[in-house]
Amino acid sequence: MLWLHLAHGASIISRTNSYPLNSRSNTLGPKTNLIISNKVISPDGFTRSATLAGGTFPGPIIAARKGERFAINVVNRLTDGEMFKSTSVHWHGIRQNGTNYVDGVSFVTQCPIAQNHSFLHSFEARGQAGTYWYHSHYATQQCDGLRGALIIYDPEDPLSYLYDVDDETTVITLADWYHVVAPVLAHIIGTNGNSTLINGLGRYQGGPTTDLAVVSIEYGKRYRLRLIAMSCDPAFTFSIDNHNLTVIEADGELTEPLLVDSLQILAGQRYSVVLIANQPVDNYWIRALPNTPGSSFNGGQSSAILRYNGAPVAEPTTNQTKSTMQLLETNLHALINPGAPGIPEYGKADINLRMVVNNTAGIYSINNVTYKPPTVPVLLQILSGAQHATDLLPKGSVYVLGANKVVELTMITPNVGGPHPIHIHGHSFDVVQSAGNSTFNYVNPVRRDVVSGGLLNQQMVIRWVTDNSGPWFLHCHIDWHLDAGFAVVMAESPSDTQKHLGPIPNSWDDLCPIFNSLTPAQIGAENSYQEAQNISTLLFPNT
Repeated sequence: MLWLHLAHGASIISRTNSYPLNSRSNTLGPKTNLIISNKVISPDGFTRSATLAGGTFPGPIIAARKGERFAINVVNRLTDGEMFKSTSVHWHGIRQNGTNYVDGVSFVTQCPIAQNHSFLHSFEARGQAGTYWYHSHYATQQCDGLRGALIIYDPEDPLSYLYDVDDETTVITLADWYHVVAPVLAHIIGTNGNSTLINGLGRYQGGPTTDLAVVSIEYGKRYRLRLIAMSCDPAFTFSIDNHNLTVIEADGELTEPLLVDSLQILAGQRYSVVLIANQPVDNYWIRALPNTPGSSFNGGQSSAILRYNGAPVAEPTTNQTKSTMQLLETNLHALINPGAPGIPEYGKADINLRMVVNNTAGIYSINNVTYKPPTVPVLLQILSGAQHATDLLPKGSVYVLGANKVVELTMITPNVGGPHPIHIHGHSFDVVQSAGNSTFNYVNPVRRDVVSGGLLNQQMVIRWVTDNSGPWFLHCHIDWHLDAGFAVVMAESPSDTQKHLGPIPNSWDDLCPIFNSLTPAQIGAENSYQEAQNISTLLFPNT
């Protein structure tokens, strides 16, 4: 067992032609403890302490079948005072209809879970199946390593005729990795990762030639690869040398199959792609180039290995060819019940919102308001009787929406730090206008939960229906931007929230008094500003 445990951390390289060890063979079911702890790891050859779920990066896959109930007990065993010692965990893409209080968003739906405490997240993913993930939603803690895959398998998947293999070995996680702890980096205006990790392994510029992740396939079989951009910041351009990919899912929503040879995947986004193992038995580069300045594939950076059974245990020698079939979001169409809700015309929804995002010296604002987390979670404010936007904090950042209305949101984001991945909790939405595209599609747009806000002066338009009472976070999924104020809260029909949620467990009520009693030393990262001053002069004001 000890050997297995060590192999696990070391990853999926196999020294023989036997079946490669999968570094993530510690898959958990939907009813489980999820232990959050600190551990020293070196996924790219650089050794540092990290904040991890289940003691690994990425954390264990949480796997369920469609319709199964989740009961995930998040247990906080964090000890490293260089980083934050409280936590909260969000189940990204799970709509939490009727269970907003387990959405896991610090200061929106709960107070953080303090050190040596736990909180049970009991929920159903009603009717949902697909590729999701979980991550910390407390400050920028996700960037220190608390990220993992959450997969809901559908035994009756209507697209199952397109693939033969869909299991833990075909989950592919893409992540940025940092050599400095997130509380320090969060003080710095404009910070870049040191490496790209694919399935938890990678290399950095000037670093050692460490093991890379291996995805093993058999000639003639068809594989459903579940790509997850569990990124703090960059988008990745993903491709596999000499292989095309057929997109069949975006963010937990099936799409009409679409053939591509490369795709850009933004922070928080997921795609399922079918790979047909029809090339000569060999090793092929898997590439995930981040949009970070100076990124390259030199020395195996931002790369992993696709290895056919029978190929030598060696690094690929394949070359990247010019992409001629890059994924365009406007070519993606929802497979199930396509069509945006409401009158199919711009500006003709029940509620038409316009949000203009600005950036001043690294600080973001939406309609001239910078989001600062309230001390009392928005859900607790609502359950305590606050119903109107004027009563809800943070002032100017909470939008109250009526029940069962079609909402059309137009967002215009700045060029700085773009493209910004815009995510809403509690819903998928229809992308009726993709950023950078002049046309609208109300007939069969892609449905998803993270969308590009585009580049300078481009607008993005999405629609959804307010059928899920409660406060839902809408934010940029680049953690540094969220931390710098790029967020609002959508409070859906606050007067219905108490009834919609039903009885809330006492353990939820206990979270705030416990967290509010913590000392700065118990919260952690006390010296982060001083450490940031040693690294950079481009700092946010120390508030």
